[in-house]
Amino acid sequence: IKSEEQADLQAVHRVRDQMIGTRTRLINQMRAFCLEYGIALRQGAGLFKLDLPLVLDDLSNDLSPAMRKLLVDLFADLRQLEQRINDVTREIAAIADREDVARRLMTIPGIGALGATALLAAVGTGCQFQKARDLAAWLGLVPREYSTGGKQKLLGISKRGNRYVRKLLVHGARSCFRHLDRNRDRLGSWLDGLQSRMHPNKAVVALAAKMARIVWVVLTKPGALYERRDPAFA
Repeated sequence: IKSEEQADLQAVHRVRDQMIGTRTRLINQMRAFCLEYGIALRQGAGLFKLDLPLVLDDLSNDLSPAMRKLLVDLFADLRQLEQRINDVTREIAAIADREDVARRLMTIPGIGALGATALLAAVGTGCQFQKARDLAAWLGLVPREYSTGGKQKLLGISKRGNRYVRKLLVHGARSCFRHLDRNRDRLGSWLDGLQSRMHPNKAVVALAAKMARIVWVVLTKPGALYERRDPAFA
């Protein structure tokens, strides 16, 4: 059962996620309108915001006056929506700065203000899970098992539980996989071994599952932090 603070925080995350989806749909719609007139814009929200003003200012292209006006209005809606997204993101970051548990969660590689507050809203204290693997299983980050006749068969991850939190953990793990300083972090050698024997996408999901296990430890042990170096070799 969620507390009132958890429900409020989860609602903020849901609203932000919904606005990001609306932004994506709006950009895709404007790009499709331009394609109808033979104007192709580059992929990506950042590149789109750079290209569209140039297209609107270029009076020599094939855009009709009505379509040009429509795109100007839609682009204004996009700017307003992005301002709202930024406001909500700053609100979430402020909440993360105030909460001690969120600050401790952010010591884990790949977990920022969004991931920490989303975990607090969904998991709470984490005491409902008896062990770390239970949290990873609840998030759908463990292999789906199909065993019979004494033969064990492990499939892909189950993808059960909280889809939003799982997405944030996987995105954070992907960022770690690419940018983590493996010579200075205790996860470095483990990641190197993982990368040498499996596909990078599988290694990313395995890292996300390990992050979920570390999250359980930080949530259930008062004052626990992620130590980047093993104390025995620091």
